[in-house]
Amino acid sequence: MRKIYLELAEKSFAILGLTFFTGAFDIGLTLPTGPLFPGLIRTAVRYFVWVTSLSIICIDWKNALRIANREKLLWILTTIIFLSFLWSDIYSETLRNNREVLQMTSFGLYFATRFSLKEQVKLVALTFSIGALLSLFSALVIPTIAIHAKDHNGAWRGIYDYKNTLGAMMIINSLALFLLPIDNPRHRIYQKIGIAISLLMILLCTSRTSLVVCLILALILSFYRNFRWRGKITVLFLDIGILIMGCVGTLVISNWATLITSLGRDPTLTGRTLIWNFIFMKLEDRPWLGYGRSAFWSHESKYAAEAGETLGYGLILPHAHNGFIDIILDIGYIGLFIFIIIYFTAFIRSVKRAYATNNPEDLWPLGFLIFLAMNNMTESYLLRLSNIYWTLFIAVVLSVQQTRSTSNLISKWNSQKKKQVRKSS
Repeated sequence: MRKIYLELAEKSFAILGLTFFTGAFDIGLTLPTGPLFPGLIRTAVRYFVWVTSLSIICIDWKNALRIANREKLLWILTTIIFLSFLWSDIYSETLRNNREVLQMTSFGLYFATRFSLKEQVKLVALTFSIGALLSLFSALVIPTIAIHAKDHNGAWRGIYDYKNTLGAMMIINSLALFLLPIDNPRHRIYQKIGIAISLLMILLCTSRTSLVVCLILALILSFYRNFRWRGKITVLFLDIGILIMGCVGTLVISNWATLITSLGRDPTLTGRTLIWNFIFMKLEDRPWLGYGRSAFWSHESKYAAEAGETLGYGLILPHAHNGFIDIILDIGYIGLFIFIIIYFTAFIRSVKRAYATNNPEDLWPLGFLIFLAMNNMTESYLLRLSNIYWTLFIAVVLSVQQTRSTSNLISKWNSQKKKQVRKSS
């Protein structure tokens, strides 16, 4: 009985950690009355998740070290990100913010160490389904928290900070639910209801990017599930082509209105190309290692205000509206090059895994990596702040090499452990 409670406690902790990195505890930060969760509570949750995940890693250090060794470049990249305060103009702020990198990395390693790929998909689906239900509840009961009132009047943001964030979270939820391994056929009704709620939330948040990414991702995954050409090298080139087309499609389709109205003039993709031109001009000064994580867009930096002036507004921009460009700003072309190697290595491994099995959860690494690339074409969802995207990226990179036999052994061991506990109780 004690082991059952411990197992339940660990899964509850994993859900708490995933929920924290989605930013759900920041709900209400933009309200006139202040945050719903005081800073002390958010800080307590942050360090509880960090210290607990580190403690479990230390206890299970042999397994954690074995999994960490699966992708050594990941730790080189993490080191560069953390040390970027050394060349930052605002070194104290960069050093302080870089604690977030250690927190995301610790939890990502913990998640990959303690749970099989099948268990990870179930936990992600459960976590984001809870987020979807809470977003629906808060919008109906406390609309001042969950619905934008000014800049995006009527757009839902749920328990998250922004409408696009809600859209991205619901994409991850629908993806996890779509690939959820169903042991009991009667549970499929809950799966379909969960996907329907996620799609409804995407529509209510009015995020065009999220809607486009969700539709393209659904088409791609349906293609993968129905057409499996195993053992052919041409499949790899086809998959990379699909990834590139998906990214370009996201960029073009989500901005189709701007492109159409800009025919015969200079299309700017709602000002993004103006920002990007300014950024690449500034990168000529620091091309190799960038400006240090979060330094370029800091309120203490002159560059954020200058970027805002390129749009004709007197505002300070928060990010580049492109995750890959923000990586260059943070850690330069060297950092982007290492990230691309890690990404495509994991992508190739995920393709091999997807084509070699009929288990739906084995499509999760491929689906998440495709989502990550497409969603970062018009939004910055990689290294910015403490976020769920980088956390899951670390977990996916470290888990995609998990052999199916190992995953099955973990699942069988867990099921046998449950049976033994039931017998003993």
